[in-house]
Amino acid sequence: MHPILVQLGPITIRYYGLMYVIAITLGLFILSREVKRKKMICGLTGKLVSTDDLLDLLLWMIPAAIIGARIYYVAFQWGYYGSHPADIVKIWQGGLAIHGGVIVGILAVFVFARWKKIAFWALTDSISLSLILGQAIGRIGNLMNGDAYGVPTTLPWGIHFPPNSPAGMAYPGQATHPSMIYEMILNLIIFAFLWRLRKRGYKDGFLTSLYFILYSIDRSIVSFTRGDSLWLGPIRAAHVISAILITGFLLFIIFRHLYERSTPETPLPDRNDAQEDR
Repeated sequence: MHPILVQLGPITIRYYGLMYVIAITLGLFILSREVKRKKMICGLTGKLVSTDDLLDLLLWMIPAAIIGARIYYVAFQWGYYGSHPADIVKIWQGGLAIHGGVIVGILAVFVFARWKKIAFWALTDSISLSLILGQAIGRIGNLMNGDAYGVPTTLPWGIHFPPNSPAGMAYPGQATHPSMIYEMILNLIIFAFLWRLRKRGYKDGFLTSLYFILYSIDRSIVSFTRGDSLWLGPIRAAHVISAILITGFLLFIIFRHLYERSTPETPLPDRNDAQEDR
């Protein structure tokens, strides 16, 4: 594994960045498809949400998520970054905490939805599909970079990372759990599950809540194998945040009755299906 895909003189293409580009491109495609299927309205214009609206959303959400992910990580590693402030901006070396990215990213989506007058929970339900798939793709970048690594293992699928990688420096000469692969697989399972549910007619906010619950379970399981966990005293920060998210969104589902279908008899039709039925 090597973090650099191509280097031509001063031009460097890293796997980390490439995975971000692929994830954003696929995410925009899925988001655009879902928004069209739901016929979502932009109250600011009185028209259907357009591709331009979604590009505006990305301009809000992606920088906010990256900044939030970095701030979250740096805050838990301040013992190092306080002495090496120049390293704070070096996100290509790893160090983006997904919980921080998701929390700040969702806040950016909320502000955007209020500005454009778009139904917030309907929008986040669509975003959750793109988000979990993007997280799965991003783990390929972690694999090539050697970050988001696991603790040492003697299992046959343990990976020996290069000595100059984050995993190699943390555990020199030792095979570690491929924690990023574990999480990628679980993320893809969650994506497939949410994808099957998207047309079932559940109330707005249900898919978003399931995303947070299922990903929190996913992350809690994988965190037991992670060698680079952030800690709150003797407890992994991921376990604390995951417990809060699971509890909060379970209560949200129950009190808002999101498990009920707004269209109980049939799933929501796809626009293409509707055209074929005419």
